This record gives sequence, structure tokens and C-alpha cells, in this order.
Amino acid sequence: MSALSFTRKIAPPLFATLFVLCASAVALCQQVEKVTLCRLQEDPAAYNHKLIELTGFVSHGFEDFGLFDPSCPARSESSQTSVWLEYGGKASSNTMYCCGVTPSRTRPKQLVVEKIPVTLLDDDVFRRFDEMIQRPRGSTVHATLVGRFFAGELVKWPAGSLWGGYGHMGCCSLLAIERVVSVDPQDREDLDYESSADQPNLQRAGCGYKFLTRDLSFKDLLEEQRRAEEGARAWAFEDPRRVASEALARFANLDDKLLARLTETRRAQGRVVFRIIQGEKQPSYMVVVNRPYVLSFYAKEKRVAWVVYAAYESSCGGNNSVTLIR
Repeated sequence: MSALSFTRKIAPPLFATLFVLCASAVALCQQVEKVTLCRLQEDPAAYNHKLIELTGFVSHGFEDFGLFDPSCPARSESSQTSVWLEYGGKASSNTMYCCGVTPSRTRPKQLVVEKIPVTLLDDDVFRRFDEMIQRPRGSTVHATLVGRFFAGELVKWPAGSLWGGYGHMGCCSLLAIERVVSVDPQDREDLDYESSADQPNLQRAGCGYKFLTRDLSFKDLLEEQRRAEEGARAWAFEDPRRVASEALARFANLDDKLLARLTETRRAQGRVVFRIIQGEKQPSYMVVVNRPYVLSFYAKEKRVAWVVYAAYESSCGGNNSVTLIR
């Protein structure tokens, strides 16, 4: 048999296979541009409407379905473009956020954004990813995604500008997911995979809390991990209570007598919550300490130190960031 006749014989089934793949997943048959999230955030307009591949951390929870990379250079909030996520096809992520959005697992029609239809490859990898992000208290996963990017509109402010129009209160640009290429397992029992911190429970109108760690950055967590690895804070690998106590001494200027009242109130995988409860006319305190999953990607060895996730001061006085109205 000649080479030419051999080629003619196998061509029809090969093309038929490609046709089936393209019909089931458009993203497999289109040119996909790989880009880092840092680069995307620097120039969202350059990737508008493009099919791109990104690797990063996905955070999902209440008013949250976003993509982030803590290694990106720090930028001011007024110029930081964020990326919101949504599924293509007829699948929906069941994300509760404002405004006019009803959380659901499906939609009646295929997703269309800016007149562009967005498909979804509903395979085993996607289903595993979807299952992992649906934790009751939110979830953080590490994944590689292919999706159609929509920069949105450039909104200019006196202090800077950002791209937005999608997601919670129009916060973000949008990556509409067409395919989940890979997702890392959540198989370590020592790490915290939840995507948000515990918050004080407000029970009386007029009472509220303020954040003691609003300015705490991932760079600060990396520094705490480094100091633990180098021995200066080696105890941080094993003593979450001391981490919480030192945080309150630092951020709230509490003395040893009051810190002795620090009490553990909740323990979960990779997370411990501590509180100091005082009288009605005195402030109370809450500290969330964890071994964050994200930090494991930057640790020199397997061990991840306990670090402060969040700390709060609660009171029924003024100057609170969050107040219960009724």
C-alpha cells in the first residue's frame, strides 16, 4: 500500500474525531494564550475577549468567586484589577453576591457575555474542581483554567483607575471558565482550605467590630513563615495560642493579665479561633489563627507555621467598621 493511499484511508476517522472534540468543547479547538495573572492585571485590555489559560488560586464563598496570585507585585486598591470567575455553558457556580443575582447550580441557557457564547467542558476534572469549591464555609483551591476573558470597563477615580463591571457590585473583570485543565488536591489535614475568616457574632443592634489586621498582607505572612523556618519563631509551628496572644499584644496593646483570659472557642482543620470576652461596657477580642493552604506553596519544607488570619475588637460603642443595625 502506498503512503498516499494509507493517508486517504485514515483521514476520515481522524477528522471525525476532531469534529467531535470541537463540537463538545470549543476551547480545545481554538488558540489559547497562556498568561500569568500578574501580567493580566497589569494590562487587562490587551486580553479582552481572548481565550486564555491561567494558573492561580481560586477563592469561592459568600460574595466571592475570584482568582488571585499572592506573588503578584502589591498595588494600591485604587489600581488593582480583580478577576471574577463564572462557568460557561449552562452550569452555574452557586455564588451568592450582589446585585440581582440568584445563586443556582444551573442556568436555563448557555452563558453569553458581550454577545459572545461561552461553552464549558463538563468532564471529570471540572466536576472535581466544582466539588472542591463548594465547601460550606468557602474554599481555596489551586488550579489551571482556560476561559474567555472580559476586561469590562475602565472606571477612573481621583486616586487611580480600575477595570470592572462584573461580579460583586461590579468589582471586577471576568474570566468565564470554558475548561478546568487541572486542580491540585486538598489532601493535607494540617492546612486550612477555607476561603474566609471567622467573624464576631453580633447579637445586639448598635454593637459591632473593627478590624485590627486590615493592613495585614501576604508579605507579612511570608515573613512570619520565614522567621519560623529560621528558628526565631520556631514555636509558631506548634503553638497557635501564643501566635494569637502575641497578635493581640501587638495590634490591641493588651497586657499579660488580659491576655491570660484568651480562650479557644473553635478548632477546625488548620484553624483555631480564640476570644477574650469582657463586660458589656468593655471591648472583647477575637483572633483567627490558621495554617493557610496558600502558604504551603512558599514554605521551604512541608511544615507551615501558624499565622494570624484575622483579629477583631468588638464593642457597642462607636468607631466600628461593621455595626448591627437591627
